[in-house]
Amino acid sequence: MSERVYPPVIGFAHVIFRIMDTRIQIVGGEMIPRTGPAVLACNHVSYLDFIWAGWGARPSKRLVRFMAKEVVFNHPIGGPLMRGMKHIPVDRAAGTSSYREALARLRAGEIVGVFPEATISRSFTIKEMKSGAVRMALATGSPLIPMAVWGGQRLWTKGRPRRLLQRHIPVLVHIGEPMHPKRGDDPVALATELRARMQALLDHAQREYPVGPAGPDDRWWLPAHMGGTAPTPEEAAQIELRARQADTPDSADLL
Repeated sequence: MSERVYPPVIGFAHVIFRIMDTRIQIVGGEMIPRTGPAVLACNHVSYLDFIWAGWGARPSKRLVRFMAKEVVFNHPIGGPLMRGMKHIPVDRAAGTSSYREALARLRAGEIVGVFPEATISRSFTIKEMKSGAVRMALATGSPLIPMAVWGGQRLWTKGRPRRLLQRHIPVLVHIGEPMHPKRGDDPVALATELRARMQALLDHAQREYPVGPAGPDDRWWLPAHMGGTAPTPEEAAQIELRARQADTPDSADLL
């Protein structure tokens, strides 16, 4: 498959990271196979998570095809880049075609990236997850790889102003051991295990994060159970319910 867009985008991102001194640390990069298919399941705390999750595959020299809302592909700048990098558009009203496309990519030996929480977690914990990642792994016999990213929410997340020019921000990418679903496995049990593994990775990344809040007003990016002022999972669920009732979806969220 010709790759005219993805490698230059990675190169440009690398330059930006150096300029901004974005300190990306990858733990467990060897867990991503160098060949063959895999489903990469990552948590979702920022609008930039697909960058960090894709960066986590660099040690294995793999390119990840992420599933993203169709509206992202309609953006005048982001859309051509997303299509050029061969990411997979998802129409939530008719998701069968995107699911089939993801299966085809896996059967062709590619890595497909999924954000099973579907939308950004305002609580910065793992939300209830959709079953797509598990179903794709079961249908194709692909390894299912849990991942957690942490730190990117300080640059751009839901309900907060963008801080894309903020320098010296550490971002941690923690990748866990692959799960190997087999036909006949219980998808509910697999999803429960996947969520637990993702939460454990996130907990570890949060504990290992090298800096803390700059002051009392800077605790917004920490979850409540760590002394932060982010909503609790219960409070976050109520906020999202009100947003859905007001029909104010977040167009940049990835799946």
